[in-house]
Parts: sequence; C-alpha cells; structure tokens
Amino acid sequence: MIRPSASITPEYFEEMFRQTEDPWDLETSTYEREKYAHTIGVLGSRTYENALEIGCAKGVLTQMLAPHCDKLLAVDVSPTALRAARARCAAIGHVSFARIAFPGLAPAPSFDLVVLSEVAYYWSDPDLLEAARWLGSHVTPNGEVLLVHWTGATDYPQSGDEAVLKLRTMLDTRVEVIAADRMPHYRLDLWRLLP
Repeated sequence: MIRPSASITPEYFEEMFRQTEDPWDLETSTYEREKYAHTIGVLGSRTYENALEIGCAKGVLTQMLAPHCDKLLAVDVSPTALRAARARCAAIGHVSFARIAFPGLAPAPSFDLVVLSEVAYYWSDPDLLEAARWLGSHVTPNGEVLLVHWTGATDYPQSGDEAVLKLRTMLDTRVEVIAADRMPHYRLDLWRLLP
C-alpha cells in the first residue's frame, strides 16, 4: 500500500462530520465504548491541573476525561465536530474548546496531560517531528502523554504502530513508559515526560 506523504487535511475531517452525524460510530460502537473505558481506567484516580485533548471530535471522550481534570482544553479541526462537542459538554464549566490544527498550530501553555486518541497516524513524518518537539517543551516535568490508536490497516500517512513508535523514538530519553497495552484492535500507551 502506498501511503500519502502529507498529513490529512482539516477539510477531510470537516467533510466526514458534515456527511454523517457519527462518522466513526464514536457514540455507538462497542469498540469505542471499551476503548474509552480502558483509556479512562489507565488514568486511575489521578487528577490533572491542565489537560489537552487533541482531536476531540464530538466530545465523547472529552466528557469522560473532564472529571480527571481541573481544566481541560479540547481541540479539533472540524467546526461541525466542535459544535457537537460544545453542546455535549455545555454543563461542564472547566472544559473549553478551540479549533486548532495541531501540530501546525499548537496551544502555548504547558499541560500535565496530553491525550492523543486516534490522531497521530493522520500526520506526516515532519508533523510527527513537530508534535514531538512540542510535547517535549509543553508537557510539564512528570506530566503524561496518553496515546490510543487503532492497529489495523490504514490508508493514512502512518499506521497506529508506526506513529507511536516514531513519536517515542523522537522523544528518546525524555520519556518513561508507564503503560504499553496491546489489545486486539488498538494499542494504549501512557508515557511520563522526565524532568
């Protein structure tokens, strides 16, 4: 399979959310439900001061992450998805949303939790490098990066395994692996950024 070399464009995602209400069955599939439960479960009872979710889509995971965060910024490239996410989380005062095409545009503050769920395989090698550089400078010492990615075949710039391995290699000795769980259809990786 010949993969595209460029990152998937914001227009691709906006079109997906305009064409169907729930393009990846984020709200209804057993796969998503089990993956979300695993994602939240790995956080345990920890609470994060300032968290970032990259690629929040319609805010299903955002809503579940919120109780673990004092402040949560959820970003996406699709205005249609963001409208749905804002509506879903309207009653949660400490969650905010922004239209940001990460890593080309990235938030300025530092975060003690960054969640990359089903997003890194959409990025080209240069964008993965940019993401790694940003993570290395904007995740607080001892802050965490949580990655969850489909491990089946993709027609994106990366597979889930490739994207995670490349990010891990780019961050090199800055990362301590806390969890590396491999499930039948996805992988979950939790890293701590060393001081």
